[in-house]
Amino acid sequence: MAKKITKKVKPQKIIKRAQRQQHQLQTQQTEQKKYEIPKGTYVEAVGRRKVASARVRIYETKDAQYIVNDQLATDYFKGIPLAVKIFQKPFELTGTKDKFSVTAMVDGSGIRAQLDAVVHGISRALVEFDPSFKPFLKAEGMLSRDDRLKETRKPGRGGRARAKRQSPKR
Repeated sequence: MAKKITKKVKPQKIIKRAQRQQHQLQTQQTEQKKYEIPKGTYVEAVGRRKVASARVRIYETKDAQYIVNDQLATDYFKGIPLAVKIFQKPFELTGTKDKFSVTAMVDGSGIRAQLDAVVHGISRALVEFDPSFKPFLKAEGMLSRDDRLKETRKPGRGGRARAKRQSPKR
């Protein structure tokens, strides 16, 4: 039988390795943040779509930044074509483009439903900020929640919602 070779690791090396890893994490976190969270007063609203819910805050600022889950919105929704256009639609309808910064915390469902939840939250926050925006946003359907959900499965249906039982061949 072959002899097991065990290598003893000195505690100092373990400590140095842990310090190196911690330093790498800190540098990655500082490199990732290309934005500054706005300070001051804000208007908050909740937007929903399917199972996704978004807590949105809009800040009245000079330079508009859109932050979703501690990332820039362009990075967070990069898999969706025209995501920035969809994201900015409530601001274009109300004529407040580049006047507000947005921070949003989104949870649940898929990335597209999360985008729709954020847009719903932005629309509600704009109405809370200025009630005169309501007719413009309501006409475009931005204030109504799209509550369509995946159909629940039924017992004895083969694992899917509308599947039928297989009938015997003979």
